[in-house]
Amino acid sequence: MYLNKISQGFILFIIIFNFDILAQENYVEQIKGKDYGEIFDHHFVEFTYPGGAVISSQCRHIPGTMSRVDEVFQGTKGSLEIGKGEITDLEGRSKYKYPRLGQDRNPYQVEHNLLFKSIREGKVIADAENGAMSTLTAILGRMATYTGKKITLEQAMNSKLQLMPEEVTWNTLPPSLPDVNGKYAIPTPGKTNNLI
Repeated sequence: MYLNKISQGFILFIIIFNFDILAQENYVEQIKGKDYGEIFDHHFVEFTYPGGAVISSQCRHIPGTMSRVDEVFQGTKGSLEIGKGEITDLEGRSKYKYPRLGQDRNPYQVEHNLLFKSIREGKVIADAENGAMSTLTAILGRMATYTGKKITLEQAMNSKLQLMPEEVTWNTLPPSLPDVNGKYAIPTPGKTNNLI
């Protein structure tokens, strides 16, 4: 199975507070049909961190519904809703609101600008560990949504899950293929257990 929308979205947003985390899913479903492969229409994952911090992460891409890809960080003093760009205290009072001045710059371009600037200045941007842990956190969330189980970071780290063949060539088939009717096997929470 591919990384799916959950991993694609989480890699962009997850911030690692501490590597001792737990993920649990709320509800997932796939209704789009064979034209969309094995990708779920939506995910909701709650990441719980030591010290009480919680990240609620969700994505939904179902025609005719409110489409949302967002993360909400809940801490001991308040919360941050990424999509709104707002930090509020526990009483819901706004403590900071990101100033949206017209069209925001493309974050991918901003990232590249910073990279090119660091190269020109002979500096190093060392984000490898954060990138690896963000990717693992996304995979952890995917494991939780596909299985319907609470999964710890330690379980994900020790998982024998292999998403791709050991060797990839031009002739390598994808790890997931449709059946004779063009439908992909869809993981079912409570039944799918081979992801941990």
